[in-house]
Amino acid sequence: MSFEIPSHCTALLAAKAGSDLTFAEIAKAIGKPEVWTTAVFFGQARTDEVTAKKLVEMLKIPPQYRYYWGEDPGTKTITDENIVDGLAGKGSGSMGVKGMVVRGGTWDGPPKDPVLYRLYEVLVVYGMSYKALIQEKFGDGIMSAIDFRTSLERKKDPKGDRVVITLDGKFLPYSPTDAWGA
Repeated sequence: MSFEIPSHCTALLAAKAGSDLTFAEIAKAIGKPEVWTTAVFFGQARTDEVTAKKLVEMLKIPPQYRYYWGEDPGTKTITDENIVDGLAGKGSGSMGVKGMVVRGGTWDGPPKDPVLYRLYEVLVVYGMSYKALIQEKFGDGIMSAIDFRTSLERKKDPKGDRVVITLDGKFLPYSPTDAWGA
């Protein structure tokens, strides 16, 4: 699996790896949800400048992590301002469109990583069931991944701890054909 993670994110990830901080601790410190905070680190979500500055200040990114991905370390360093701009959707990753984040670049499918593959497998095995149940309970439509919240919890179980992932998306009905006009 190839990952195309923006340079400002590789700097954050490296600094996090060099610290004792968890994503939960970082999320709590910036007042944001844990899964969303993690998505910011992988370039899959955009944040505001205030939150971006909090992340940079909190992680105190050392010089050895401040280089552009694909370049020799030390040849072109990435600054705090570059990182904040990238996180806020103002850097080169926005492709000239303020606030734009290119999502999904971390996926080649099907994924090879065992955890990611199991999540993919859940959709392969249960996807049609989810679709049918959404149809029965809500009508013809989809679950939004834009008006969306998600969380991950650890649940104690005598047979082995369980991973509980919640997907909480707004239902969006398809337009009926009479709404299309003639």
